[in-house]
Amino acid sequence: MTDSHGRPAAAPVVSLREITDENRAAVEALAVTDEQDYFVATVTQSLKDAEDYPDAKPWYRAVYADDKPVGFVMISDGITVDDPTYVGPYYLWRLLIDHRFQGRGYGTATLDLIVEHVRTHPDARTFLVSHVVGPGSPVTFYQQYGFALTGEVHDGEPILELDLYPA
Repeated sequence: MTDSHGRPAAAPVVSLREITDENRAAVEALAVTDEQDYFVATVTQSLKDAEDYPDAKPWYRAVYADDKPVGFVMISDGITVDDPTYVGPYYLWRLLIDHRFQGRGYGTATLDLIVEHVRTHPDARTFLVSHVVGPGSPVTFYQQYGFALTGEVHDGEPILELDLYPA
């Protein structure tokens, strides 16, 4: 990609922003492809889940590339209750990059920012994610990032773990 002068264009700056009344509709309008619907809930459903499960310590943000919303991320940010229905204490609950913006590195950049956030917790040593099994599953994306299958399964979904401080 080049700018109007033929020079290489600067890569967009990816950031995480709070969801507000001003950006909520735009963030809720973000969506994956029809084939990916099976693997990740909508932003609207995710926000409802965050409201319905406060003990899961939901922490969510809109993913922006420069000033354009391109995705959504939600984690369990330090679960303190002993509840077997939750995975954690630090768990990537949802990651959605809108179908129009996939393949541009925004998912990896989002994980970089989330891992940086989780590392601010002194007790955080690992970060977990699970995935729905099936063709088109995001498992390869997570493994390429550095997550490894643990052999554990939660609600039928294999769990992967990222060592936040590898040797």
